[in-house]
Amino acid sequence: MKSFKSLLYSLNEQNATDIALRLFRHQVEHNPVYGSYIRNLRIDPLNVSSLEAIPFLPISFFKTHALKTGSWNRETVFTSSGTTGLTTSSHEIADLNFYLTHAEKCFTHFFGPLDQYHIFALMPSYLERNGSSLIEMLRHFINRTGSADSGFYLYNHEELARNLERAKKSNRKIILWGVAFALLDFAEKFSIDLSGGLVFETGGMKGRRKEVTREELHRQLKRCFNVSEVHSEYGMTELLSQAYTKGGELFFPSPWMKILVRETTDPLEKGLISKGGGLNVIDFANFDSIAFIETEDAGKLNPDGTFEVLGRLDNSDVRGCNLMVE
Repeated sequence: MKSFKSLLYSLNEQNATDIALRLFRHQVEHNPVYGSYIRNLRIDPLNVSSLEAIPFLPISFFKTHALKTGSWNRETVFTSSGTTGLTTSSHEIADLNFYLTHAEKCFTHFFGPLDQYHIFALMPSYLERNGSSLIEMLRHFINRTGSADSGFYLYNHEELARNLERAKKSNRKIILWGVAFALLDFAEKFSIDLSGGLVFETGGMKGRRKEVTREELHRQLKRCFNVSEVHSEYGMTELLSQAYTKGGELFFPSPWMKILVRETTDPLEKGLISKGGGLNVIDFANFDSIAFIETEDAGKLNPDGTFEVLGRLDNSDVRGCNLMVE
């Protein structure tokens, strides 16, 4: 049988369920934590015949267990950020280069080749800690642009402003990608017209500014940078795939992930459409860890496969990449 890594980029609507079920049974057998979880639910994997019937592992297991499918030595580990005193998640990674090239595929699926862009990353809170998957992804993206102006800009706002103005004269598009508080701090100091460029926000004020709704944040950023829309990424420490907005509130999952919505009072009831609930993610790229994740995000799935993130479920920890409640 082909490895799940080789099957990943042959995924389509016709074979996704079959591959998901094969991956489910493989991970039950070869992931000790997930296998124990399924046995405790008294579920026979051979009797699971639909995506909705697959039990998803609560994301909190990443805080307490090493979730490895098979036997391999980790190359690196991604860790989540969080409020001081809270236990954070750890995701052991077998192949860092695979994650980076896969994240690039997710991005270019929606936005085209990276060498069409200058990427300016304003990510102070992420750069000031270790283990951020987002920083690794953006570092790879920056290198792949081949642009001398692309890079991380910590608090050096004057240099960022100068380089943005220079980059506007080139034939490449500009991406300004930043954590919310840093983008607003920069916008208050410099008036930069980025019309024609893309602005990506990661959400969250990290305690640096007053929290606002995503709608209000986007309204401010659109006004400050003279752009018609602001983009967001849905990704996290526990996922190797990402979803993106194309402006607006709807997230489009990359072809290598699938979103389901569960009933919050009964996590085993899944498949809700156009109704709010808890978000479950099948990340087919997580073949080395766990592909079936029950997140702590509230959301709604639309019939066309797009989804909305409505905030955090009650009693969930605040996370570093958290999107704000509407």
